Amino acid sequence: MDIRLTEGVECVTLDKRNTTEPVHPVDEVLPLWELAIYGFQHVLTFYAAAVIVPILLASALGLSHEMLEHLIEADLFTCGIASFIQAVGIGKIGVRLPLLQGVTFVAVMPMIAIGVSAGGGVEGLRQIFGSVIVAGIFSYIVAPYFSRLIRFFPPVVTGSVILVIGLALLPVAANDIVAGHGTNAMQNPVELRNVAYGLGTLFFILAIQKFCRGFLGTIAVLIGLVCMTLVAWVLGDAHFADVGTAPLLTISKPFYFGMPTFHVVPILSLIIVMIISMLETTGDVFATGAIVKKPIGSADIAAAIRADGLATFIGGVFNSFPYTCFAENVGLVRLTQVKSRWVVASAAVIMMVLGCIPKLAAIMASVPLPVLGGAALAMFAAVAVVGIQTLAQVDFDNQNNMIIVGTSIGLGMLATAQPHIADNFPSWAQIIFGSGITLGSMAAMTLHLVFNHFMPANKHGVVIGDQPSKTIPAEGMEAALSHEDSVRKS
Repeated sequence: MDIRLTEGVECVTLDKRNTTEPVHPVDEVLPLWELAIYGFQHVLTFYAAAVIVPILLASALGLSHEMLEHLIEADLFTCGIASFIQAVGIGKIGVRLPLLQGVTFVAVMPMIAIGVSAGGGVEGLRQIFGSVIVAGIFSYIVAPYFSRLIRFFPPVVTGSVILVIGLALLPVAANDIVAGHGTNAMQNPVELRNVAYGLGTLFFILAIQKFCRGFLGTIAVLIGLVCMTLVAWVLGDAHFADVGTAPLLTISKPFYFGMPTFHVVPILSLIIVMIISMLETTGDVFATGAIVKKPIGSADIAAAIRADGLATFIGGVFNSFPYTCFAENVGLVRLTQVKSRWVVASAAVIMMVLGCIPKLAAIMASVPLPVLGGAALAMFAAVAVVGIQTLAQVDFDNQNNMIIVGTSIGLGMLATAQPHIADNFPSWAQIIFGSGITLGSMAAMTLHLVFNHFMPANKHGVVIGDQPSKTIPAEGMEAALSHEDSVRKS
């Protein structure tokens, strides 16, 4: 307390330093050098997944190498813009959590179908970008309405969705470790050297986390990636030849491939993609909220989906694709416990720079796939652990909850293990049955509605709201009331 006398009057003022509330770890602004290193770690773990969508699309549409390079540059640049919007926020846009944005894999097959039906090449791209723009506008508009469904996302749903996301991503890490893409990678002969790179990276990460404290422990993934890439380079398995041939500077131009075209059926297919993406984003936001210990309300979900919609619109303008929150980096936050959203903001700036300086992007692309796979194995497993932690809040004495969790995980793993099962369904249904994350997420939400809302509960609970059939266990009342309060505030 500071006491001062002014003209005979005793003035008492409080020292503001003693009354300042502590900054939440999410909002903490770290020193610039830490932001740069942590941001670089996020980008390294994210890079391979970020560029695979343009590669798959270019292959399917018969695009030239020059066109592919531009798609990758535009993708990286727009990923940076999207991530910055989500982490920093603009008004009611952006959830302001450490969430990195990337192209949703759910959109790959629909975009290929749109491009091929339009004749491939540039004309196919123009039709894709037109559909992306409209889908982004749709997502932005419906965000506040979708967010009101938060009451249908109790821990039994969010935990199931997060667990399915983590488990469904593990085969992606496995395919990277054996240096292949797609479901057929595991059927090819596996080189022991690739497995050694993957497991060696995982060993580095675990050893650093075990024996190092403080700053070194938080960059375990980055150290593991760099060390094993150097080992691979010494042994002749990492190559940097593309760095010399890559141009020094390039600028992404809006509508580089010409003005987009708009057709009803392609637009509707990508609107379905965005609805599914909203489910994934909701799961990722809840997972991140649990990791950083920040309560999530309907306003947060609306802000995150608005950011997805705006980023998708920008993606269509800058020759890129639909965006969503990336679970890979949610796992990195869980693994390192570095919770500042400004780390993701720094990663966003790095990605924008990479999109403008192809030589730097070429260096990042030189990290061998098995090395990336070893790091991804740890991160995806960390996402699954968050799902398990969320499910720990669920009353499994209630048979309905057992059915919801078991069935959603089972269906998610079915589509993950056998994605070609989707080939037996109509084209509109292939979007759902071709992704374990999508099928598992939709199953969890649908089963929760059927068993816990449309059917009476079979265990004692506390009635909430004005519908007696909607019950939750007594220990969940506080969370439910906070959810309802957040809905009212939005």
